[in-house]
Amino acid sequence: MSYQNALELNKGPQLGSKSPRGTGSVATDEDHHPALLENQLCVGDFLKIQSAFEPSEPCQTICMSREEFMQRMTEIVGWGTKEEYGEFFDKVDVAQDGFINWDKLTSFMLLALHENDERAKATVVPQWKDFELLPTKHKDIIQKVIFLKSSSRYLTISKEGLLGVWGENLKLQETFPITSDATKLKHLWVTSMVSLENINKIAVAFTSKEICFYDLLSKGEFPCQYKLQGLKGTPICMEYWYDVLDANESILSFGDITGKVQAIVFTMALISLFERPANAHEDEEATVTINWAELLSGYHKCCYILQHNLHHGDWVRQVTYSASLDAIISSTTNNTNTVVLAWREKSKKPLKMTSFNVAEGIHAFDYHSRLNLIATAGINNKVCLWNPYVVSKPVGVLWGHSASVIAVQFFAARKQLFSFSKDKVLRLWDIQHQLSIQRIACSFSKSQDFRCLFHFDEAHGRLFISFNNQLGRLAMKSEAGKRVKSHKKAVTCVLYNSVLKQVISCDEGSTVAFWMIDTGQKIKQFTGCHGNAEISTMALDANETRLLTGSTDGTVKVWDFNGYCHHTLNVGQEGAVDISQILVLKKTILVTGWERWTLGLLPYFGYYK
Repeated sequence: MSYQNALELNKGPQLGSKSPRGTGSVATDEDHHPALLENQLCVGDFLKIQSAFEPSEPCQTICMSREEFMQRMTEIVGWGTKEEYGEFFDKVDVAQDGFINWDKLTSFMLLALHENDERAKATVVPQWKDFELLPTKHKDIIQKVIFLKSSSRYLTISKEGLLGVWGENLKLQETFPITSDATKLKHLWVTSMVSLENINKIAVAFTSKEICFYDLLSKGEFPCQYKLQGLKGTPICMEYWYDVLDANESILSFGDITGKVQAIVFTMALISLFERPANAHEDEEATVTINWAELLSGYHKCCYILQHNLHHGDWVRQVTYSASLDAIISSTTNNTNTVVLAWREKSKKPLKMTSFNVAEGIHAFDYHSRLNLIATAGINNKVCLWNPYVVSKPVGVLWGHSASVIAVQFFAARKQLFSFSKDKVLRLWDIQHQLSIQRIACSFSKSQDFRCLFHFDEAHGRLFISFNNQLGRLAMKSEAGKRVKSHKKAVTCVLYNSVLKQVISCDEGSTVAFWMIDTGQKIKQFTGCHGNAEISTMALDANETRLLTGSTDGTVKVWDFNGYCHHTLNVGQEGAVDISQILVLKKTILVTGWERWTLGLLPYFGYYK
């Protein structure tokens, strides 16, 4: 059975079937999900149904028509109406062959259960501990955070070249400067760092147009083994990939300020990254200097170079290699050739290029191999989803941020996406439904002018966000209990949205949560809606497509269900007032409160786009 057919299973019976209430309408799972027959059948019932399909001869297959199935099931199972079994038959017989067998029925149940499980996983909203600033010794902008699986340690590096080593418990163990011949130069900066996990090394890029490779297995400070010099442009972003099935195969890709994207393809990484000079054995700890021209000439037999210059002088902001696409992906902030995919095509040495043009450019991107989607963090406040093979337009646009998006990263296991904007709002998106399911607006940093590093360590459920030299962490709470919890602080108002069939609640901590009415599952929540002020009341407009929240700070905000604030209305003109109720009229909003005034009238024009 195809995936498309599987999708049809959840749409209820086919046209022409009778609903349980005998109305003649088409029933759907959303209309009476808890009462569906297939959701009430137990293991014993399925054993009885299986017995009805058991043939008397080994090579025989028992098939039943709709009428026969309705009659037999009511007799064998012992409960349920003929109409319910008729609807069950229509769902199983997706191809409308007029008959079903045991294989068709079990395929239907397995696919339906799988999709219900996937849907439940996709709508799980993670719960976070309080945002925590980690004590660091970095004096300048933190450029990279990486986790070393081999030693269960974190490494951080800052612009001034200070390397921090952290334990798995995020306690700072030691710090030391990464050295280079040019370290005495006043304006030498570290631009990026990557972990070469398969060979226990790290690579660090400098503004001196060099990349240094350090050994992690040495005791004490990490010695520099290789120094790659003579690059034509300053490398400002790097990424490393290796083949888990053959660790000799690996690729170090990097982009520079001239718009050039380059990749070193290592073919014998476990033996040696580069050719060592004949006299190198005399001093094993000596640094071997490699000239970029040597790599281009093919002198080093254990690696070769791939490169392109399609970004035409724009700074390459991010670069990565995707093994599933066999392509190098890179991006700039330009609106032309914003994202470039350089397809490797191993049989041909020149790279084949395709590109996306994104209005106003992007700050960052991420790729999800199983969904085959590229997410871009737009300077125009939008998060776009792209199919790598369709360059004309995005397959999805996620609206909700009110400032430039500066980071995106997939939550791969849950098929969700993080995005972070310049106004310090963190969002989590459900990719399947393209909806914002979580919004967190904490006071991450008081500074308005900052450089941000965003990194989600999915294996440990830790989200790192840096602001210049400060490093913060959001840690996911354990979900072992599986019990849906409500609000951290006192609940102040509850509404029911009949259009979405959801319950909306808010609390004193300025958090709004959305719940499924039939399962009680929390599907999304928005925090910091009124900053630190308490949400005292809520209301829905006439169409139930906008949510209005009133706060003790005297403001009323108009939201959509992606958590985007369309309007802020100031009721307390002379100071903060405690709003107690909101009533939405045709062209006016009526607001009452506990202060010396009793009501306020606010114009309600132009709120719908």
